Order: sequence, then structure tokens, then C-alpha cells
Amino acid sequence: MSSPAVVCGGGGGGGGITLCSPGLSASTFKLRVSCASSRTPGLNSSTVFVVNNQGRFLPKTHIINRSRELRLIVGAAESTQSSSVATVTADKSLVPDDEFSLAKVSFGVIGLGVGVTLLSYGFGAYFNILPGSEWSALMLTYGFPLAIIGMALKYAELKPVPCLTYSDAQKLRENCATPILKQVRSDVTRYRYGDEQHLDEALKRIFQYGQGGGIPRRSAPTLQMIREEVTEDGKYCLVLVFEAKALELSDFQQRQAKFASFFGPGITAEIVGGDQNLYEVRLISNTTL
Repeated sequence: MSSPAVVCGGGGGGGGITLCSPGLSASTFKLRVSCASSRTPGLNSSTVFVVNNQGRFLPKTHIINRSRELRLIVGAAESTQSSSVATVTADKSLVPDDEFSLAKVSFGVIGLGVGVTLLSYGFGAYFNILPGSEWSALMLTYGFPLAIIGMALKYAELKPVPCLTYSDAQKLRENCATPILKQVRSDVTRYRYGDEQHLDEALKRIFQYGQGGGIPRRSAPTLQMIREEVTEDGKYCLVLVFEAKALELSDFQQRQAKFASFFGPGITAEIVGGDQNLYEVRLISNTTL
């Protein structure tokens, strides 16, 4: 004898109604009730009740156990999410810039130091104050031009800007940073000679010094530092921090497309204003792992 169909209505928090008919040959059937509680938005649960052929529900312990299982699953998901957040936060440590490179050495200081040393010893040897008078002419011959070249390089040198690199950004740099972003980082973190400032050619084209719609050259922004970081959606980002006392945030924002075009392709530019006349140009690589 078959059992009559059973209609189950949702709880007070709102729910679906399911009509289930048991099979003729089955001694039990499963009734699935889908509930969406208004107290927990976004959480949909599905509970299975087993009914025997007399129309009676199984004891409450079955329902309680299902609730415990649901709580365990939710708790495990929250624990996994917390672990992921903790891992990302742990990667936000600064990488010390202690790698030696010739690009970090001032050739002006080297040339001036060697030239002055040769001149000083050459004069001392020439007047017999120091030994090696037979080498005095040679030291004076090479010391004088080296000292002149060293002074010229020292006068024309442009010191590198500080670079802050986070560990997660360092891992992404090799595969996600575009060749232009890598070149920009390399250029501004080494000594340069003859340039008025870092990224001088780029700023000249973007801000159009002395042209219609441009700005006066004396108002040009100055690069203060760069920063390598990872955006919230996991993309590599090179941040250029400029100081511009004579400019406003709007002067940068209206040239946002020019920043993206000049340092592109494959990047998105964002402009962020800061305190003390500082403005950030965020160059975000569109390349992902």
C-alpha cells in the first residue's frame, strides 16, 4: 500500500515547498526541503528528512546531526579563508635592497677620488716629499684628466631614488611586470648622468612643457621614490611617487590616459593624491599568472 503524498512548508525565515510521493516498492522515501533563512543572508541549506511509510519523521537526533555537519562545513570554510588572508598578509614584508650592483656606484666619486689621489701623490713625489719621483710625471699626467672627468660626472650625476619592494610583488615581477616597467625600475634606481631628473623624457611628453595645454617646466613634478606592490586582485603594480608643489590632483588625473599610453602597452594607470604635495601614479600590469 502506498503512502499519501506529503507537503512540507518552509519555516518562518522563508523557504521552498516540496511535494514528494513515495515509491510503491520503497519502505522509506526522502523529503528534501530547501530553506533560505532571512537571518543568514546568502546561506542556502538543504536538509534531508527520512520518512517511513507511516508518515512519521525520524527522531530529532538526525536533524541535529545534519545541523552540526552544516556548522562544521561553514566553520571549515571560514578557517580556510582566514588562512589564505593570513598567508597574503605574511607576504607583505619589505625586501631589503642589499644587492650590490655597479649601477648603484657613483662614477663621479670614483673618478674624482682616483684623480685627486694621483695628483696629490704625484706632486708629493715631484717635490721629493714622497718616494717614487720617477713616477711623478705619469701620475700627474693621468691624475689631472681623471680629476676633471670625476668632477664633471659628479656635477651632472642624478642620484637613484629609493625603491620599496614587497615580497609578494618581487615574486610576480619576473613573470607579470612588462619589459617597460622593468626598465623604468632599473633606470630610476641607478645613477644617471646628464638628465635633469628621473623620467625626464616621459614627463616632458606627458605634461607638454611650455606647449598649449601643458605646464611650465619649472612646475614639473619630481620623482621621489617608487614602490612595488600587488593589487587586491593579485596584479603587479609599480607605484611612482611624485612631488609637485605647483600642481593639483586634477593636473595628474586629466593625463591619466597619457601615462597609460607612454608606459604601455599592457598596463593600466591610476592616479592617487596624497599629503604634502605628493601624488602617486600606479602602473598596474594586466599580465597575470
